[in-house]
Amino acid sequence: MKGLLLGIIAAFFFSFTFLINRMMEIGGGSWYFSSSLRFFFMIPFLVLIVWFKSGFSPLWNSIKANPIPWFLWSFVGFVLFYAPITFAAGFAPGWLVAGTFQLTIVAGMLLSPLFWQETSDGLRSRQAIPIRSLFSSLVIFTGVLFIQWQHATQISLGIAFLAAFPVIISAFSYPLGNRKMMELTDGKLDTFSRVLGMTLMSTPAWIVLFIIGTIKHGLPSSTQVGQTAMVAVCSGVIATLLFFYATDLVRKQPNQLAAVEATQSMEVLFALGLELIIINAIIPSTPAFIGLLLIIVGMLLHSFLSRPTQRIKIDKELPEKVL
Repeated sequence: MKGLLLGIIAAFFFSFTFLINRMMEIGGGSWYFSSSLRFFFMIPFLVLIVWFKSGFSPLWNSIKANPIPWFLWSFVGFVLFYAPITFAAGFAPGWLVAGTFQLTIVAGMLLSPLFWQETSDGLRSRQAIPIRSLFSSLVIFTGVLFIQWQHATQISLGIAFLAAFPVIISAFSYPLGNRKMMELTDGKLDTFSRVLGMTLMSTPAWIVLFIIGTIKHGLPSSTQVGQTAMVAVCSGVIATLLFFYATDLVRKQPNQLAAVEATQSMEVLFALGLELIIINAIIPSTPAFIGLLLIIVGMLLHSFLSRPTQRIKIDKELPEKVL
C-alpha cells in the first residue's frame, strides 16, 4: 500500500508535465527546449540531495564499473521516454498524450521476460508475465480508452498518429529503462543517486537537442524557461523520485511492481482535472465517467491481487490443545 500511495502522489505531479508541455507548445515554445531544459534544471536539485544524503562515491563507483550500460539504459529510460512526449505535445492536447502514455501499464508487464529473478533454490530464471496483474491493467487501460473516446473522435487520423506513435515509444522506454537500471544497480544505490546518475548520463543527448533547437528557433523565451523549471521540479524531481522509490520497494515482486506502475493511470484523471480548472477543457461525457469508474476498479483489483500470498502452517495438535 505504501508503494501504491507513493505512485498515486507521483502521478499527480507527473500530470503537470502533460499540461505545461501543451501550454508551451500553444505559446510557441519548441519541444527541443521543453525536453532538454527540464533535465538541465533537475541536475542542481539532485546534486544537492545526493550530496547531503549519501555522497557521490557509490554513484561514481557504479558508473565507473558499468559505463556503457549506464549510458544505454539512461538514454532509453529518460531520452526515449521524455523527448517523444514533448514532441507529441505539438500535435495533441495533454489529455490525449497522457491517455496514450497509459500503454506503459501493459508495456511494463509485457517486458517482464527481459528480466531475471532468483528462484527459491538460488538459481536465476526469467520473470513470467504476471497474468493476474495484466488483467487488472487491461481494465484500467479500457477505462482510459473510454475517457479519451470523447476527445479522440474530434481530431484527424494524421494528427492522432503523430501524437500516438511517439508516445507509444515513450510508454515502452520508461519501464524498460527504469527496470534495467534497477537490475543493474541491484539495490546498491538509493533512488536519488540512481536518478542523478541517469540524468547525468543522458545529458549529452539533451545538449544535442538544445543545440538543434537553438539553431532552428534561437534561444528559448523566458516564459518557456520558467515553465520548464516548473516541470523539472514537479515532474522531474518530485514525481520521478517518488515513483522510482515506489518501484524500488517492490522491484523483486513482479505483481506488486506491476501494481505500482499501474498507478500512472491516475495521471489521466489529474491531467483532465487540471485542464478543466486551468484551460477550461470540455466537461467529461458519460463514457468518460464510465472510464473513471473502470480505472478505480482496476486500481482496487491491482491492490488486492498484488498482495503476496502467505502459506499458513497448521499445527495438527491445535484442536487437541484447544480442547
